[in-house]
Amino acid sequence: MTSTAATTTKSILHVAGYSSCGFYRRAASVVASLSLLFPHRLELVQHEFTSRDEFREWLIHGTNFRERVGNLGGGNLRASAHSSSPFCWISSSAEQSSSADSILEFIGGCDDTLDWCRKFAQPPAPSTSNGEEAEMVPDGHTPTHSYDYDLLILGGGSGGLAASKEAARLGAKVAVLDFVKPSPAGSKWGLGGTCVNVGCIPKKLMHNAALLNGNYIHDQPHYGIGVTPESVEANYGMTQDNAAATQSWDMLKQNVQNHIRGLNFKYRVDLREKEVTYLNLLGKFVNEHTIETVDKKGDVDTVTFSRCMIAVGGRPTPL
Repeated sequence: MTSTAATTTKSILHVAGYSSCGFYRRAASVVASLSLLFPHRLELVQHEFTSRDEFREWLIHGTNFRERVGNLGGGNLRASAHSSSPFCWISSSAEQSSSADSILEFIGGCDDTLDWCRKFAQPPAPSTSNGEEAEMVPDGHTPTHSYDYDLLILGGGSGGLAASKEAARLGAKVAVLDFVKPSPAGSKWGLGGTCVNVGCIPKKLMHNAALLNGNYIHDQPHYGIGVTPESVEANYGMTQDNAAATQSWDMLKQNVQNHIRGLNFKYRVDLREKEVTYLNLLGKFVNEHTIETVDKKGDVDTVTFSRCMIAVGGRPTPL
């Protein structure tokens, strides 16, 4: 059987497995994400069983679905021998009760499905037969447009900041729209996105503080650091753990916050130097070229743009 990943027709991918299987959930999640991005090219049909025994009864013992799949197209030994979750295939039907006769291609398990998804998401190789280069599909943008900006980017995280500076470098008039609604605890933060303000950066700083206090300072005496002859003599020639190490949570928290504020300021300066306009405003679409903005005081305005990039990212989920 030939792969259908590169065709322009819609692929209907069935993923079967039991609910507690991590490999099944991972394969189904990736296919579901791709089906949202490419709704005209891919559809997911899940066959979820409550237990491993129920799944194996369907696959092997009861309906013996895998054997019927393995007998299609002159025989498929991979399908006939597959006994783990998930069991994935491409069919011409999106029905849950579709028969094995509607199967177009057997994919395999989790790794096989992820590999299929990678090939599916890859852009087609450029044709070199006639020497022509691929051209961008016109989207209505013209250099003489009357909008406020060539490009408006929604989101001031790592993706939005990088894209804005690169677009400005290439000559576009760019603005970054970034606004943080208060969290359930009332927290707000500055430019840089979730990673910088309440994600990767503060997490790594606090993790490093824990390592310093828990390991390095604790074990210093064993490496001859901070050891006095009196302490060695008092412990019969041996060194003891450094139990005197203390930590100020307030000092750590303040220093982490100061570091992040410094990054927020650096990003704002960087945008200004790159001639990117920073708008600390909350926006919502009015039409394909207009955003309605609201500032922290509640004042409403509009911004127009020729092109827009959505880079809003995500927020931490409260525990």
